[in-house]
Amino acid sequence: MKKSLIAGGLMLAAGLLAPAAQAEPAASAAKPTVVLVHGAFADSSSWNGVIAALQHDGYTVVAAPDNLRGVRADADIVADVVKGIAGPVVLVGHSYGGSVISEAAEGAANVKALVYVAAFAPEAGETALGLTGKFPGSTLGPTLAPPVPLAGGGNDLYIQQARFPAQFAADVPEAQARLMAAGQRPIADAALSEASTAPAWKHVPSWFVYGDADRNIPPAAMQFMAQRAGARETVVVKGASHVVMVSHPAQVAQLIERAAKAP
Repeated sequence: MKKSLIAGGLMLAAGLLAPAAQAEPAASAAKPTVVLVHGAFADSSSWNGVIAALQHDGYTVVAAPDNLRGVRADADIVADVVKGIAGPVVLVGHSYGGSVISEAAEGAANVKALVYVAAFAPEAGETALGLTGKFPGSTLGPTLAPPVPLAGGGNDLYIQQARFPAQFAADVPEAQARLMAAGQRPIADAALSEASTAPAWKHVPSWFVYGDADRNIPPAAMQFMAQRAGARETVVVKGASHVVMVSHPAQVAQLIERAAKAP
């Protein structure tokens, strides 16, 4: 009798514990993987605050490489990363990275959402350079350093280090902005003039976040692109610079999570 009671109790405990033990992996597996693509004059470290917030909330995050050589070539690299991920993906791009994710998501069945962080969302035939000049407000041009000629033709573009903090990261602590200036990744001038071909935002749901003090891409241009894409949500961060994901990582991460949870 006593043995049967003990055995029955153990079976009941196992039955109660088993679903709970199984629930955590199932919930974790249900979360999309977040793939982050940096933009010009930045690198993957610009996502560090966002990555920390997403990982804290149980998301798997991949900071994909962006060579900043050309929209199609860079998109092909990101598309390969996405193809290697089992399950749904939220694809996030900053600045020029927005042009890249728009191309990379085309034909990728597992991309469930696009998030544009102070980013370009070009229509077919549009370029990053053209969209920057479509509305007044960008002060990037005069802050660029003399172009660096490339052996294969074309030039690499950098922002002058002394002018980088005010131009690119005005709401980031000065010491951090100077580190970012020294570590900035150059973009090939041809990449900014390469036209988009088949933007995925036309059929993949999109979310936008940007600062109203952005000096690289005019806020009016980003508002225009968000409205044109039929964004499900647009967040405008008061006083935020072009690197809103560095200065306001929690708000950016929260938007990404809302995109990840959306049906």
